[in-house]
Amino acid sequence: MSEVGVVRRRRSRAEAEAVVTDFESSGLMRQEFCRQRGLAMGTLDKYRRRVHGGARLVAGPMIPVEVVPSPAREFSSDVDGDSPFVIESRNGRRIEVRRGFDAGDSGAPADRTG
Repeated sequence: MSEVGVVRRRRSRAEAEAVVTDFESSGLMRQEFCRQRGLAMGTLDKYRRRVHGGARLVAGPMIPVEVVPSPAREFSSDVDGDSPFVIESRNGRRIEVRRGFDAGDSGAPADRTG
C-alpha cells in the first residue's frame, strides 16, 4: 500500500552517508532535521545504523557541556564521597549519580558494608 502524495526515493550509499554527515554536523534534533529535509525519522535512523556499522545510536547529536562549580559550594581538592555527580540541563532536568550507584541494579546505592 502506498500513501497518496508520498514520494519514495532510493538513495545511493554515498547519498545516505552524506545525509548522516549533514545531520550529525547540523546540531539539530532528529525530528527537526527530518522535518526540514522531508525525511522520515526511521529512514534517517536506518542510514545512521548503516554508516555506523549497526552500532547503537544516541537520539541526537552530542552537545558541548561546561563544567561549573555547584552554587552550594566551591570545588575543593578533597573528594567528598557523599557528593553526587549532577548533570542539569537548561530546562531543569537533572541526572544525579551518587557513590555506590550500580547501573545493573535497580538504581539504589549498592551496599558496601559487607
